[in-house]
Amino acid sequence: MAPAETDTYDVVVIGGGPVGENAADYAIRNSDRTAVIVEHQLVGGECSFWACMPSKALLGPGAALATARGLPGARERVTQASPDPAAVIGWRDTVTHGRDDTSQIEWARGAGIDVVRGHARIVGERTVEVGERRLTARHAVVVATGSVASIPPIDELREALPWTSRDATNVVEVPERVVILGGGVVACEAATWLLDLGVAELTMVVRGERLLPKAELFASAAIADALGERGARVRFGCQISAVQRPDAADTGYGRIHGGPCRVTLTDAAGEQELEVDEVLVAAGRSPATRDLGLDRLGIEAGKPLRVDDHLTVPDHPWLYAVGDANGRVSLTHMGKYQARVAGEVIAARADGRSLEAPRLSASADHDAIPQVVFTRPQLASVGRTEAQARADGVEVQTVEADIAVAGSYLHGPDDTGHANLVIDRARGVVVGATFVGPDIAELVHAATIAVVGEVPVDRLWHAVPAYPTVSEVWLRLLEAVAP
Repeated sequence: MAPAETDTYDVVVIGGGPVGENAADYAIRNSDRTAVIVEHQLVGGECSFWACMPSKALLGPGAALATARGLPGARERVTQASPDPAAVIGWRDTVTHGRDDTSQIEWARGAGIDVVRGHARIVGERTVEVGERRLTARHAVVVATGSVASIPPIDELREALPWTSRDATNVVEVPERVVILGGGVVACEAATWLLDLGVAELTMVVRGERLLPKAELFASAAIADALGERGARVRFGCQISAVQRPDAADTGYGRIHGGPCRVTLTDAAGEQELEVDEVLVAAGRSPATRDLGLDRLGIEAGKPLRVDDHLTVPDHPWLYAVGDANGRVSLTHMGKYQARVAGEVIAARADGRSLEAPRLSASADHDAIPQVVFTRPQLASVGRTEAQARADGVEVQTVEADIAVAGSYLHGPDDTGHANLVIDRARGVVVGATFVGPDIAELVHAATIAVVGEVPVDRLWHAVPAYPTVSEVWLRLLEAVAP
């Protein structure tokens, strides 16, 4: 039976997170084109309600308190070592509007974008069905469905209803004993705020030999050391082999999902059992591309959609994929970057314009990806690590320096950190940079400009850092560059 209602738009976007919002906005802005976003959960998506925003809201109070405790004059006024859990959770709820997406819908409609609730399926070329409604696109369908947490095939783990990142960022009941499976960004940030909130026993189970395996070694070590000093037990070369929780119950996001869990850990020394109140699985994510009708197009469901640098799916010039759905980079800001490119490509094609303009090709998500990990200390990086650059055949010069400058000292006498630059010796340009230390997140954009702009190191020498700021570390790094 055919759907009862058919509407035509210039652009149909599947997925209402910030990536989908940007794709729709850029495709129609300053034109008479029309767009609709289809979202089956909350408009604003993972980032607004379950990831970036709530996680940084949970991390902020502990970081502010640590900064105050590190600075004489403020330290003496601080009476508690940890933030107030109820107030932190209340601040998180303020930031996420209690998972109410009304303001996001108002924004979309104010930008001229319609919103349709429901699950979308592609049923043909430029055609999407949402329940009994059919949406057709004159120009483009954009898949911006994000990703979902992966649950490894561990004996009875899924049946135990473990926490995923959505529970951790929407924490309501703070468990006393937690095991975290994973050593990536989500695991490290969640460990940081769970310790702030009062978790008494926190164990991180990491299959590899270090945290954050894509980072520089010194950065991984600094974060592992800091978590250990705060009481976390980090078990490297370890796996969860089994979980038992006979009374598991779906009690809602952020609530303890039943009684205690018995977790079997396995490493080179053998097996050990732990009893914990909750297991947090932070073991990666998978593109949310199942049940979208992609099989009708000959595309394998559940896998990333392969795209070119215009974010177009090969052999389907009307179909675009942006953000986590295409598997290129799983970072909100890079997904939004791709969405801007895709939106402008759609607009250019609709107007009959050339696609030769540099801004119509996504290139930054190859070798110029910035990222900040909001642990304590923070980790900020862009581009390639030394190991990645060498693997790519780059003639590498690496320079390092402690972040021990006047600007950092004024943040507190114990404010320390470390940084490096990875330089392509043949071209004389920076291809990677890493900073680890307190409050260094803002340093990464200058490094991003240097990497993307391929600014010669000799020119960077004339980019004088203001005194006294933490950016003075740039001078220390450039002084170490061999002439």
